Amino acid sequence: MAGFRFVISDKSKSYNIEKEKGECPIMGKKIGDSINGDFLGLPGFELQITGGSDKDGFPMRNDIEGVARKRFLITKGKGFAGWKKIRKKKVMIDGYKRKKTLRGNSIGSDISQLNCKVVKAPQPIESILKPKEETTEKKE
Repeated sequence: MAGFRFVISDKSKSYNIEKEKGECPIMGKKIGDSINGDFLGLPGFELQITGGSDKDGFPMRNDIEGVARKRFLITKGKGFAGWKKIRKKKVMIDGYKRKKTLRGNSIGSDISQLNCKVVKAPQPIESILKPKEETTEKKE
């Protein structure tokens, strides 16, 4: 996979679309920016970027400027779980801080997945994008 994977959510369902990086006019956009859905095959749709992750799985965070990957001491928010295992139990700890590697809020060449939500839709998205139907065959 040498492109972007767009995960588009519409209230209750989400859809995946994969595009090559050369076909996508989104380089330099930030989390929270609105984009047009024409290049994804969604004419008239307006999408808002809500997050994403890079090629190694590090999440993007909207309060970090730039495209670089950095280590931060965080206490809450995306990329952080406020629990710790103590004696084989998950325990929430007040004041727990953790040093995590996170990606900045701008879209660069290292980003592989982008999460978007539908802001404006002229028609239901289900009529254009069909969710994958799971077929299960019983072995007898």
